[in-house]
Amino acid sequence: MRIATTIFLTDETITPVRLARALEQRGFAGLYLPEHTHIPADRTTPYAAGGELPAEYTRTLDPFVALAQAAAVTTTLALGTGITLVAQHDPIVLAKQIATLDHVSGGRFTLGVGFGWNVEEAADHGVEWSTRRDLVLDRMRLMRALWAPQPTGYEGEHARVSASFAHPKPAGGTPRVLVGGGAGPGLFAHITEYADGWLPIGGRGLGASLPALRRAWAEAGRDPASLQVVPYGVRPSPGKLAHYAELGVTEAVLQLPPGTELEVLRVLDDYAQYL
Repeated sequence: MRIATTIFLTDETITPVRLARALEQRGFAGLYLPEHTHIPADRTTPYAAGGELPAEYTRTLDPFVALAQAAAVTTTLALGTGITLVAQHDPIVLAKQIATLDHVSGGRFTLGVGFGWNVEEAADHGVEWSTRRDLVLDRMRLMRALWAPQPTGYEGEHARVSASFAHPKPAGGTPRVLVGGGAGPGLFAHITEYADGWLPIGGRGLGASLPALRRAWAEAGRDPASLQVVPYGVRPSPGKLAHYAELGVTEAVLQLPPGTELEVLRVLDDYAQYL
């Protein structure tokens, strides 16, 4: 099993460069970073995990800038977002950012797609909450049109682009795409249309939900062997990772603390037992 990591990198934590070098030197497979552009001070949306929203949510680095730094000082470390709030981006600009990062990193980028939980944050970006999933679907279709080998247009309800020259292309034509979110028909429909697999937060309940995803995948005509399921933000234990392996999981993303360099490196050394 490939063991990657995720962390809320902020202006107070270990730097992207120091972390990326440490991960590659120790043999970790990858680094995934979350995204929040801002957290409105008058937020009324409850924190999904309960309690007060952790301070690191208000201080996150831009994931694409941080991952570009990580790419520049590594050669094999996989790079990803966990997740990108696609509804909050101009999709033409986002398609360029993704293609550029994948190009300069030699095809090491994974786009984690998410729909968000913070209503107020999305509203500041002009996102209508009830239609955000349809908006993400349209924008993913538009970005795939821009990544196509030949100029390809797209016209949807929420997004459009004319047939255009758009370079660079992602290194492999399109980057790997994983969709985050809770199990259900709606999420699985997104995964089967435009993604390579699922990014379930924490990995709970996989044994119960995976059969439904595999059925949806097969019914969509996708190759059963190509489905990727990557538990994300995992607090590891030998038993948990063994359970994932029994389910056919080949990559897990372990949660690192949003700490100083010394604090993070100590956890990395502990996690080395799972490599």
